[in-house]
Amino acid sequence: MNIIRVGVDIAKSVFHVHGVDRHDQTQWQGKYSRNKWLDALSRKVPAGAEIGMEACASSHYWARELQKRGYCVRLIAAHFVKPYVKSNKNDRVDAEAICEAMSRPNMRYVAPKTVAQQDIQAAHRIREELVGQRTAKANQIRGLVGEYGIVAPVGIQQLRRALPRWLEDAGNGLSDSFRVLLNGLADDLRYLDDRITTLTEGITDSVNQDPVARRLMTLRGVGPMTASALSGALGDGRAFRRGRDFAASLGLTPKQHSTGGRDRLLGISKRGDSYIRKLLVHGARAVLRHVDGKDDGLSRWLKGLASRKHVNVATVALANKTARIAWALVHNEATYDENLAAACV
Repeated sequence: MNIIRVGVDIAKSVFHVHGVDRHDQTQWQGKYSRNKWLDALSRKVPAGAEIGMEACASSHYWARELQKRGYCVRLIAAHFVKPYVKSNKNDRVDAEAICEAMSRPNMRYVAPKTVAQQDIQAAHRIREELVGQRTAKANQIRGLVGEYGIVAPVGIQQLRRALPRWLEDAGNGLSDSFRVLLNGLADDLRYLDDRITTLTEGITDSVNQDPVARRLMTLRGVGPMTASALSGALGDGRAFRRGRDFAASLGLTPKQHSTGGRDRLLGISKRGDSYIRKLLVHGARAVLRHVDGKDDGLSRWLKGLASRKHVNVATVALANKTARIAWALVHNEATYDENLAAACV
């Protein structure tokens, strides 16, 4: 049995495998528990074979485990596997579809993340979730005090300053019972603030110790949060052939609906990593707001674009360019050159 390619449908407890030889003939199909599938694969599949999985929960962990055993790991986005699912869907058919998708010469793969990259990503995801919880908590406070005739000022900082005043003002119509509840909500808000601050400081410290992230911070519109997220997403940059591929993975390139030799470009696709896309767009918006009075190449390009296009188009175009430059800095281990920033990457 000379297996060269194996598709694995990973799950929480049960794993299905489908292995083929160099003639694409099925040589192995099996169903194994979480604790036994890796050993079974090591016994039946020689080192150096290709092992494919969908890029989903725990796939990066299993990719690292397989790489330790000498296998070539291919992670495929789920929507690229779906066209190869034959007839009804089940785990065995999914494993076969993954194996077949791997055989396509132009298939696109997801680079397995290192532990360090996952640590960075986890910190960002937890922080982003806490920011959402803080926003929800602030909105809840505004809605509840509004029922007592109190209008909260605009802005989270204004709300923080207003809360102690509401609690101390005996003549504002708040009952004793509601003051107890409101004090608890204020404590919740302070707790979320402290958690977010701690995570932000941790991310900033990691940026100061990461030479790649420090180099990325030299880009216009890139601060510690964006630099850290970009560093975690790019790794060594070899997962993408060029800067445009990285920008496309963030959803910063146009969708296309072309036919009959006529190119038709639509709005940006908004595919991929929405978090990094948001950071880049916000950073680009800040750069565009302060571009007046600057005469470097990037500023001239940006002002010329803004004079011809809507401000949002110019903002996304700069975010796209920033993503491409970030890839070039990481992939080529280069430093940022303002004279080249306005050129195509």
